Amino acid sequence: MKDEFCDSCEEIKTDPERINRVKSCMIGDDEAVMLSELFKVLGDQTRIKIIFALSCFEMCVCDLAETINMTQSAVSHQLRIMRNMKLVKYRKEGKAVYYSLDDDHILQLFNQGMEHVRHG
Repeated sequence: MKDEFCDSCEEIKTDPERINRVKSCMIGDDEAVMLSELFKVLGDQTRIKIIFALSCFEMCVCDLAETINMTQSAVSHQLRIMRNMKLVKYRKEGKAVYYSLDDDHILQLFNQGMEHVRHG
């Protein structure tokens, strides 16, 4: 007979030492909310494409829109969300606004996610 996986313990027995060790270093509510919000923002395929594009080159909204086949307005909206979460930053050069990833942590998050997806 094939073993079936069960999502819960067959016997209710806790390990107080293990529980206390984890509780002593448990993430706080504020940090959990902030991390959850970060992953919500990253959980959108348009924003993932923008992050990918910006991992290659600094780009203006016009170029980003053309690259991911969206309107400039739609891309600007996504960039505003990402800017508020400190995922991207911008600089002005004349009439153009160029976007790039805010810091190396964003690229690391992205690359780790890609490695996990491609791990197979």
